Amino acid sequence: MKRIFGLFAALGILLALSAAACAGPQDFILVNNTGAPIYCVNVSPSNSNNWEEDIMGSDILANGEAVRVNFNVGDQQYWDIQAIFEDESSIAWYEIDLLQASKITLNGDGTANLE
Repeated sequence: MKRIFGLFAALGILLALSAAACAGPQDFILVNNTGAPIYCVNVSPSNSNNWEEDIMGSDILANGEAVRVNFNVGDQQYWDIQAIFEDESSIAWYEIDLLQASKITLNGDGTANLE
């Protein structure tokens, strides 16, 4: 029985380490505090003139909900985030330092809280 427990403990440690190794320096938790569901989220480097593809896919981020955003794209520090709503209106937040922020709360007044 001890062997099986030890095997599961070792496997758990290995999985935790591999998850940490896959984490990118720009990973963050995105919180929707806009007052409306977000249907599309674009995250692009601040020095880009174009928005990247929607990171939400077919998911909708309801007001008050959070989602973990994982990506590893080198050492790019500043990013812009755009939220698009059901009526196709949008709000954008610019020059968010994703190397410093691990949690970003998007507010409906166009501000963002960074932690």
